[in-house]
Amino acid sequence: DSLELYIYSTVESDGFWWASETSARHFKDELSKHPDAKEITVYINSLGGSVMEGIAIYNQLKRHPAHVTVQIDGFACSIASVIAMAGDKVIMPKNTVMMVHNAWTIAVGNSRELHKAADDLEVINNASKQAYLDKAGDKLSEVKLTELLDGETYLTAEQCMEYGLIDSYGDDDED
Repeated sequence: DSLELYIYSTVESDGFWWASETSARHFKDELSKHPDAKEITVYINSLGGSVMEGIAIYNQLKRHPAHVTVQIDGFACSIASVIAMAGDKVIMPKNTVMMVHNAWTIAVGNSRELHKAADDLEVINNASKQAYLDKAGDKLSEVKLTELLDGETYLTAEQCMEYGLIDSYGDDDED
């Protein structure tokens, strides 16, 4: 009835010669093996990685009918923080960290191509923003979220609780 998944490294796609345990394909395979799971726990300790893979993992978890608990075991940074927002319940002990920031890329080309790259990043940023806003409800305004993203902000568990990004600090506050 339950499934445990781990994101304990960089979120990345499968390579040409190897499979990644943090790829969207790996999550798809694991979730499809357990369509009747009632509880999924995702453990996160990651500095982030591929936005493409992370958004797909987030959506797969949101779509699955199981109750999803996300346990932040260390760091949930960058796209790993977006994945964490898929949790029906997000647990973040007080000695852990979340970091949020705008998407970035490397671009080469003429001014038109560079402007297009910047415009594309705005679209990607807005997709990620929606995950945070959906989780936070009325505890986090889009203006404040934009400020946090622009500041490449490291957040304590207490700040995450204040902004509605987590639901619990862990076992010590289950009472």
